[in-house]
Amino acid sequence: MIDAKLIHPQILSALGSAGHGGTILIPDGNYPFETGANPLAERVYLNLAPGIVSVTDVLEAVLSVTPVEAARVMARHDGAEPSIYAEFRKLLPDDVELTPLERFTFYDEAKKEDCCLVIATGEQRVYANILLTIGVVDPPADQAV
Repeated sequence: MIDAKLIHPQILSALGSAGHGGTILIPDGNYPFETGANPLAERVYLNLAPGIVSVTDVLEAVLSVTPVEAARVMARHDGAEPSIYAEFRKLLPDDVELTPLERFTFYDEAKKEDCCLVIATGEQRVYANILLTIGVVDPPADQAV
C-alpha cells in the first residue's frame, strides 16, 4: 500500500526507472499518443472518457513525486496563449518556466529517445500538452558536495 498523492503502479514504475534528463509527455485527448512520441516510451492510458482524467490532474500527481527542471508546451499557431498555461505555471515549481514550441517541433521533441513515459489523458482543452524534463534529486544536506 502506498500513502502518497500518486499511487498508479505503472506510472510509479516508469518514473522509478527514469533518470535525470528523461522526459514525460502528458498530452491532451487530441494528441496522437502512438505516433507522436518515442515508440519505446512506456504508455499509460488514463483517457477514460472525454474530460476524465485532465492534464492538470496528472501533472499535479507527477509533480508530487518527481523533480522537474524544464517544461515545454505546444504553442498555438496564432501565438495566443492557451488558458491552461496559467494552470501549468501554478502547479510547476517557481524556477521552471514554460517554453512554447511550434506544434511539429513539439512532436519532434516528444519522439526523442529520452521520452520515457507518455500518460494519455481525456483532456478536452486544446494545446494542453506538456513535456516535462526530469530534474535531479538533491542529496541530503550532510552529503552535499
